[in-house]
Amino acid sequence: MILTRTLEVATPLELEALRRRVRAPDLELPLGSRVVLLTGLEGPAPCPVVAWGGDAAVARTDDVPEALRPVARGPRPFPLGGHVAALGARTLVLGIVNVTPDSFSDGGRFATADEAVRHGLALVEAGADWLDVGGESTRPGAPPVEAAQELARVLPVLRGLRSALPNVPLSIDTQKPEVARLALAAGAALVNDVSGFADPKMAEVVAAAGAAACVMHLQGTPQTMQRAPRYEDVVHEVAEALDASLARGESAGVPRERMLVDPGIGFGKTLEHNLALLRHLDALRGLRAGGVLLGTSRKSFLGVLTGQADPAQRALASAVSVALAAGTRAVDVARVHDVRQTREALAVAEAVRAACAGGERW
Repeated sequence: MILTRTLEVATPLELEALRRRVRAPDLELPLGSRVVLLTGLEGPAPCPVVAWGGDAAVARTDDVPEALRPVARGPRPFPLGGHVAALGARTLVLGIVNVTPDSFSDGGRFATADEAVRHGLALVEAGADWLDVGGESTRPGAPPVEAAQELARVLPVLRGLRSALPNVPLSIDTQKPEVARLALAAGAALVNDVSGFADPKMAEVVAAAGAAACVMHLQGTPQTMQRAPRYEDVVHEVAEALDASLARGESAGVPRERMLVDPGIGFGKTLEHNLALLRHLDALRGLRAGGVLLGTSRKSFLGVLTGQADPAQRALASAVSVALAAGTRAVDVARVHDVRQTREALAVAEAVRAACAGGERW
């Protein structure tokens, strides 16, 4: 799979990193140059290049064919059960409803069905476009939960939300096909699988229900993912893994346009990996999935950057990270805890983007 990324070589360190990636120690580019990095080549590059080595090449932006350029997709319908989300018109906000005692940010706060339903209602009042219900923590080191326990947590919440909010789409955050099957029957319209269809039965469940899905990248498991994660090229490797997840979905009968991709910020990544993915989210457009979902909300890398040890104090940083991505039209859906702050940040980012001539990125 050939993946393309637009780069601005702004510093000597960035130039040196580019030289290493294409194995061209003598590559010279004026600082401020905008180029395209092509990775995943199995032979000569499909366009004129200024440097080439191994599976990667650097090309000038004007030399890269349109077919290889990842472009933001315009407004299009995304079916969610009896609802249709309009992706591409603006960044949609997916509110998080955790029904767990041990989630990294809000574990135990909404542990009963009534509390979780009230929280979901509050998130919609604050501007959430749909809600994501989860009954198993996937924080680093979190122990697995039996399916029966997970179902006991999420099914009453899904039913309560479906009754109270008939016009708001719901999704289920789970890695277990049996949980997904019963959650879809209880009113969920999308399965948010952090394992990226690691269990092939999950894709079969989604296909049988005619549901949508989000496949995320995860290196390892929640128990092991932060034990020294390593990548040679994190953007390309994450994109390849997501492409494989999409292929598993397609082989089971889930159309690619009915699946979102999530790069898995914080799931088996260091600070540097997370920042590289955020900088190059637009590369995921090349996967031709239904859309791109981003989940940075309250995560530990934001605590490292801001000095905020308490996840609940990272709302501002979370909203900024989403707004920056939205400003480049790199994401379609943001999964967040702090809906109001995120909607306000998105309103500003999208107004600035709309003010640019022709909708160009800023």
